[in-house]
Amino acid sequence: MSQSVARALQLLIQLGNGPAGLDELAAATDVHKTTVMRLLRTLSEERFTYRDNNNRYHLGSRIFELAAHGTDQREIRQIASRYLVEFNREYGRTTHLAAMEGGDIVYIDKLESHDQIRMYSRIGLTANLNSTAVAKVILADLSDAELRPIVATMDFTRRAANTITTPEAYLREVETVRAQGWAQDREENEPSINCVGAPIRGANGRVVAAVSVSVPDVVLPFERVLELLPPLQAVTRRISAECGYRPPS
Repeated sequence: MSQSVARALQLLIQLGNGPAGLDELAAATDVHKTTVMRLLRTLSEERFTYRDNNNRYHLGSRIFELAAHGTDQREIRQIASRYLVEFNREYGRTTHLAAMEGGDIVYIDKLESHDQIRMYSRIGLTANLNSTAVAKVILADLSDAELRPIVATMDFTRRAANTITTPEAYLREVETVRAQGWAQDREENEPSINCVGAPIRGANGRVVAAVSVSVPDVVLPFERVLELLPPLQAVTRRISAECGYRPPS
């Protein structure tokens, strides 16, 4: 990768954390201010960034156009969309669709709850591997040979009261997910948030994505969240069928 391209990408990544001034960007990327200014000028011409009246830079509209196009290109999102809309309309809870990209689990769709309680997750963000139901569902489909190197480098930071914080405990959790066919996040990823997730399978039977439903415990206790599991699994079976999956007879 050329040095100019690498530096431009660093600037975009830094602006993904929020607006910043020229000095901040230069310090954060360890690039001289004149170089940063030259790169920002080019990025702004192509609408990848823009400068506001306070001389702070933001991500520009071209970034969001590309993100939208990239998301739309994900066939699984297109297939799943109407089913997730129906599910979200009926049950009114935050619904996520996630898929694996490289070594990451990425949210590729999200439907907000009807009660206006918002969660940190956003389309395009990565899901924490050790503490989200969608990640557990997708990783549980991997063979042990594929899974163990991922677990060996996994970030086991404690994020909530029940976060899994050791490789050994995580591998035990994966065995549970494999046995029952679904995963839970019971105050593991965000405090007071409970979640259940189920797999979407492709024509070859492998898990290609996962859907989860998340609810704050002030809205529903975990036992009530579990009542959402059967309709969630019904939805993922319908999506899987459209993806070409046929369960073994």
